[in-house]
Amino acid sequence: MKMFVDVPTVYLCADVVDFRKSINGLAALVEAELELPVLSGALFVFCNKGRDKLKLLYWDNTGFALWYKRLDKHKFKWPKLMSPTMTLTEQQLHWLLAGYDVIGHRKMDVAGKQVL
Repeated sequence: MKMFVDVPTVYLCADVVDFRKSINGLAALVEAELELPVLSGALFVFCNKGRDKLKLLYWDNTGFALWYKRLDKHKFKWPKLMSPTMTLTEQQLHWLLAGYDVIGHRKMDVAGKQVL
């Protein structure tokens, strides 16, 4: 199921984030540390230290929304970046959420089965 369609811009935060942060903490991080406009309608993607959880923050013109995903036994393929953020295409976002490496496009192996 594709949750995010026609997203204007997707920013991947390079550094791991303390997942005790919720909407206000993540919005402050976007504005202060990443120096990006949090009210732009862009989607901001954050990962925890264990790389098994993602939080996605976005503004939908009525308020903030926070989406959360936790993997059961695997880790997200998080790219190593030299800059604080990386811009993803909508397709790359869907690859990331499906367990692919957005750089190199490798599949996640779940119990010996390839996840597409």
